[in-house]
Amino acid sequence: MKMLSYKKTFTLPFKFKIPSYTKEYLEKKSLLSLIKYLKRFIYIYFKRQQKLEIFEISSMHNNILWINFSAPSLGDSLMDLSGRVMLSNKKLDLLTDKKNVDLYKDDLFFTCVFSRKELVRNINYDLIIIDSYSTKSIKIKTDVALSTPYVGVYGYYNGPEVNRVLFCFHQLNNLLGYGKSEEEINNIAKSSISISSGDLQFINTLMIPKKYIAIVIGGEWSYRTYNNWTKLIEKLLLKDKSLNIILLGSDNAKATEKQILNHFPDLNLLSYVAKLTFNQTSQIINMADFLFCCDGGLMHAANSFHTRNVSLFARLKPEMQLTKACKSFPLFDTDDVNNISVDEIMLTYLEAVSFSHNHLPSE
Repeated sequence: MKMLSYKKTFTLPFKFKIPSYTKEYLEKKSLLSLIKYLKRFIYIYFKRQQKLEIFEISSMHNNILWINFSAPSLGDSLMDLSGRVMLSNKKLDLLTDKKNVDLYKDDLFFTCVFSRKELVRNINYDLIIIDSYSTKSIKIKTDVALSTPYVGVYGYYNGPEVNRVLFCFHQLNNLLGYGKSEEEINNIAKSSISISSGDLQFINTLMIPKKYIAIVIGGEWSYRTYNNWTKLIEKLLLKDKSLNIILLGSDNAKATEKQILNHFPDLNLLSYVAKLTFNQTSQIINMADFLFCCDGGLMHAANSFHTRNVSLFARLKPEMQLTKACKSFPLFDTDDVNNISVDEIMLTYLEAVSFSHNHLPSE
């Protein structure tokens, strides 16, 4: 049995460079990574899938299933499936985690979206796209399309942190035969969201002002959860007393929401915290003049729609999440977003607004 090189776990599968933490990863490479690689390689061999792996998506592949289970969070899903826009001339289905199905409801690129493998088992696909060669993904592939050829997005790559949007786009470009240059890919790569007609109609029933800025509050991780939004709102209102502000977030933002609303009892602050779906919240971001947020799923929603935003990062540098196509003005701290001052955020906001005004297309 000829074993593939372990270097595949930290070597980009395409010929162009993208931001990654490869150097940092190699400095502390562990035996665990090697064991995980061997486990995956042996599992693929055991499942008799090694000879079905191919390395191109050709004109013969018109009916494709994309299996995506490796990163179930909404933000990771948006990044890992961002390159689907390059397959717009194919019939493309998605099999993914059940909590991500609504994210791709009425998607412009996925024809059908499934969360149960039983629903795709009897469909004759020309090709399977597998997110990574995890044992879970390989097992699903063998269960639904035992003898169908497949390509990998990440494949065996399972080491360094990497810009996932650029990885997906460049790998799809690779699999499609490098039809686009490195510069072309870097300029167009971004996440995408399609808002269903039902969600658009629902949002139109809400009392939302024509002009407003939005702030995403709360967060899953303390070091990526900003605690000084109240002070920022004070500064924003000093600059413009008539400013409309909408608060957004999920259940983990309820305590912060209460604090902000109590601090501004006489201000007509609108809050849709934990009241909307991810896609409905994304549409409010789409309609906003500006967004303030931390690194997270709704930041990727903003970047999907080209909504201007100030984004706060900690530990993971902005270039690992953003691309040239994003209208994001990031601020970074090596440890915690709360080390970023309100004055820094305000200054960046004013610079972003000024930059946007000075770069409007000429009539």
